[in-house]
Amino acid sequence: MTNKESQTVEYKQTWRNDCLKAVSAFANSNGGVLIIGLDDRGKPSGIKNTKKLLEDIPNTIRNKLGIIVSVELDKKDIIKVTVASCSVPISYNGKYYLRSGSTVQELQGKELADFLIWKTGITWDDALEDISDTGQLDKSTVEDFIRFASDRIPSIVREKNLTTLLKKLKLSKNSKLKRAAIMLFGESEEVDRFYSHACVKIGQFLSETDIKTTDVVKGNLFQQLEKTLEILRSKYLRSEIKYEGIHRRDILEYPYEALREAIINALIHRDYQSFSQIQIRVYPDKLIIMNAGSLPPEVPLESLKTEHLSKPRNKLLAETFYYAGFIEAWGRGTLKIVEKCIEQELPEPDFKAENNVMTVTFFKDKWNEENLKKLGLNERQIKAVIYAKENRKITNKEYQELNNVSKRTATRDFENLIKKDIFIQIGITGRGTEYILKWGHKGVKGVTKGP
Repeated sequence: MTNKESQTVEYKQTWRNDCLKAVSAFANSNGGVLIIGLDDRGKPSGIKNTKKLLEDIPNTIRNKLGIIVSVELDKKDIIKVTVASCSVPISYNGKYYLRSGSTVQELQGKELADFLIWKTGITWDDALEDISDTGQLDKSTVEDFIRFASDRIPSIVREKNLTTLLKKLKLSKNSKLKRAAIMLFGESEEVDRFYSHACVKIGQFLSETDIKTTDVVKGNLFQQLEKTLEILRSKYLRSEIKYEGIHRRDILEYPYEALREAIINALIHRDYQSFSQIQIRVYPDKLIIMNAGSLPPEVPLESLKTEHLSKPRNKLLAETFYYAGFIEAWGRGTLKIVEKCIEQELPEPDFKAENNVMTVTFFKDKWNEENLKKLGLNERQIKAVIYAKENRKITNKEYQELNNVSKRTATRDFENLIKKDIFIQIGITGRGTEYILKWGHKGVKGVTKGP
């Protein structure tokens, strides 16, 4: 038995009707175990009438929630209630609950509406439009998709009839196109006519209020992905030139694969019922990608940097991108984003989900002030890192003068910075000693604009 509460385990000291909230939350999420007879710390609290409870609990759950659960005596005076995930929404007294981490959350407003849509299997992209003319779809996008999807659907290369293809991909029904078909393959004008808000807005920000350049990317989702990446690469981001033998490589200041993955996530998981555009904000020291749509409650924010469930908001969009080989089906997208940033010696990106907006923030510089604070550096150490970034090195004496501290304090601070893997020491202790940023020591010279 686990010794702490989690996404799938909750403790209750005694059985009371309020426990039905936890049972309904498990049923609406991925299932779980309610353990009666333990306090929040997992310590036995002692319950009486276990024999009667073993009869009453399953009957109460069946009568109040309409589901069958497993109820058994786990140890003396401890009852284990095992709840399976249900394919239909389960309410308690007219309210719906979900498990989020180790807590039970009541769903209200838009979150409730989204939950009911997910449980019934109907998503925004699955709805039909009053259009049956496949001539309004972009042929080149369809042809590209067939080529991309040939690895995962080998038979697709033999499919010459577009109407049949759309039907097989579940993108049409009763000769009508679904929203997903238009979003994925529509001519740019058609996508704009039906969903004018479905575009990507890119801006270069000198500060929070000072905008230098703006671009708006329209078209179907495959076109938006390609155009957005090209505009970022050629207009907004810088490249580092790196040579491996005689081969030249141009490396974007943010990992290309991580950006691609984050943009795909924004395109296919976006809440298209919201009329805000996807926004990409490029600052001097960071890049932010924002899209409407919070995480599903059964996928907590903290799980994005670990193995987690794949729960697409727009199932048809996600499936089609999967067939094209653009995404994996197992929820590894955010893990890939993190991995690629670490490979390029950048900080892990930040993921936030607030006010029905999903935000991913990439940091250009591993030693930016925001990240240094996260690493626990004091103000003196932060000033030293910034100084070393500008001057390529710093000495103990310069540290003393910069912060108006003693040599002893400077030495102690440097020892801490070396321990944190931020500085490396060049030379033995004494006047000739210099401290160089570890990342800068490995860095690549020759920064150029554009590709």
